Parts: sequence; structure tokens; C-alpha cells
Amino acid sequence: MKKLLLTLSLFAAFTTISKAQLLPKVQFGAKAGVNLSSLSNNNGTFSSDNRAGYLAGFWARFGAIGFNFQPELYITSKNVDINNSNVKIGSAKFTSIDVPLLLGGKVGAFGLGGRFYAGPLLSFAINKDNNFGTAVSQATAFRYKDSNFALTAGAGVDIRKFSIDLRYEAGLTKQEYTYDGSTNYKTRVSLFNLSLGYAFL
Repeated sequence: MKKLLLTLSLFAAFTTISKAQLLPKVQFGAKAGVNLSSLSNNNGTFSSDNRAGYLAGFWARFGAIGFNFQPELYITSKNVDINNSNVKIGSAKFTSIDVPLLLGGKVGAFGLGGRFYAGPLLSFAINKDNNFGTAVSQATAFRYKDSNFALTAGAGVDIRKFSIDLRYEAGLTKQEYTYDGSTNYKTRVSLFNLSLGYAFL
């Protein structure tokens, strides 16, 4: 009898988890977090220091059979210091509206689960504050393009209506900075971000 009850209990639990993964589900929520940005350095002239920025916005999630599609819309601020021979010559701040389109999978049930995902990200610059000093007495300018593309990947944990996400964003669009008034260099902006989300639905 005990074996029968144990078998029935396991079957009921498996059925519940299967239904939770198979049935279509729609969620909507808000998120906020912090990021650390950096510039790629493929010429050896400059280096960049990570500085903290922020992000805040909304997300939606459409899921079924263990997979989900998650579009997001949020505003983000990216900050970076730029050095030459370990001397800070300036900083740059970019504010943008970011739209990631993520595809991923989810495991878990009963309000607790883990997610993994990846996808493209389109970024629209709405403010570009390039504040470069003259520590080396040479002209420096940074031009952050109005629209940028990136690839992003990460993982998250859901605890009932709350979610925690950690992801990496690799910039695909080359940005340009000019040093010494004439030499142009190309760089890409990449970042890590950590966010906390809440599901209204």
C-alpha cells in the first residue's frame, strides 16, 4: 500500500510539473539593475576602466513546452573611463533605450525555477555625454553611434514573482574615437549587468 501511495504521489508531482512546462504562459513585469561597461582594446593605445551604470524598464515572457521568448524594453546608462599609459584622459557616458529579444529555456516548477537565454539586442542612443580631459594635452573625441547592435546571453533564477538575472552583452557595432586630432581607432562597448525583476502577471 505504501509503495502504491508513493508511486501515485510521484506520478501526480510529475504530471503537475509537466503541465507547468507544457501549457502556454504569458508574464509581464518590471526590472531594474546595475551594469559594468568596458571598451575593447585591440590596438594597445588605450585601456578602459569599468564604471557602474544602471538600467530600468519592462519585460514580457511567452513560454510553452519548456522554452520561452522574452522581449524587453529598458533605459540604460553606460559609463567608462579611458586611460592612456595608466593616466586617465577622460570619461564617457551613454544613455540609451535597449531592446533585447531573448530565446531560452526554463526548468523548475512550484514558483521556483532557473532560466538560460541568448539573443540579439538593439540599442538606440538618446544621450551622449563625452567628457574628455586634456591630461596628455592632446585632442580626444569619442563618437557613440545612434543605433547599435549587440549579442547578449545569460541566466536567471525565478522565486515566485521575483527574478534575478545576470547577463553579458557583447557589442557588435564598432564605435570610433579620435586621438591626437587625427588618428581614428575602433572599439566595441561590452558589459555585464545584474538585475532584479518582478512579475505583475
